[in-house]
Amino acid sequence: MRLLTLPAIAIVLALMVAPMAMLLRYSLNLYTPTELMVEAFTARNYVQLFADPYFREVLGVTLKVAALTTGIALLLGLPAGYTLARMPRRWKMWLTLATILPLMVGNVVRSAGWMALLGNSGLFNALAQWSGLAREPLQLMFHQPAVVGVMVTIVLPLMVMTLASVIEGIPRNVEEAAANLGARPFTAFRRVVLPQAMPGVIAGMSLVFILCMNAYATPVLIGGPRFRMMTPEIYQQFVGLNNWPFGAALAFMLLAVTLVAVLGIGMALQAGLRLARPTAPAAADAPRPAHRPATGSSPAGSGG
Repeated sequence: MRLLTLPAIAIVLALMVAPMAMLLRYSLNLYTPTELMVEAFTARNYVQLFADPYFREVLGVTLKVAALTTGIALLLGLPAGYTLARMPRRWKMWLTLATILPLMVGNVVRSAGWMALLGNSGLFNALAQWSGLAREPLQLMFHQPAVVGVMVTIVLPLMVMTLASVIEGIPRNVEEAAANLGARPFTAFRRVVLPQAMPGVIAGMSLVFILCMNAYATPVLIGGPRFRMMTPEIYQQFVGLNNWPFGAALAFMLLAVTLVAVLGIGMALQAGLRLARPTAPAAADAPRPAHRPATGSSPAGSGG
């Protein structure tokens, strides 16, 4: 069976590990305006990245947007995923299809659609002016809340499907048992369903967080030229400035920060789950039953 995995391993090594190793080597080179990239072996690009407050701010904005989007997607995805998992079979197929239907459209097209809705002459502003709520067009784009809101709509189907697939594997009788013991529906969900669905929560949050950290189309189209995140900045370094060494350093810094953040999310959720679990009393502290004689024996002197 191990031999069957060799082709997949070879493809991963050829198409992913080798280009990443080459990009890592590029990040250790130097950039000059005349020669573009000079062979070297220095960490100057990484030092410049941390020393420049502009790039620190861009990284902070990227982390903030990814964290907000992941949190909102989780809050919206938990009830939706639970409803999808517990829905009758005849309706589940249609609701599942409706959930994954937005994924059939690319992120660029969906972001462009939101531009048509949020623009100064878009549908929302037209309705606001027609109803008298606003006299002038509202600024619904080119700021952080707009980027977060649109990114939530893009990643929410992934969160819902991830959570629904895990919750569907949790037996219904555990919820019924909690209800028979007097637990309310929300308490049963929080104390019984959610701990068992924690692998899906970690997987969904990790998937959404990674996608948000590497988002490009939505920050560019919805955020505008003044809204900076890491992926558009990496593209600018590679394509706009031809600074491949510094662009490679930015890419590896984004990769490292994303990996650390994802590991931190998983460890924090697991630690919180362990603290929330009620601890059983130790065996030594449990009361022991008093010794009772065997039922077949009789006290001495009796039976005459």
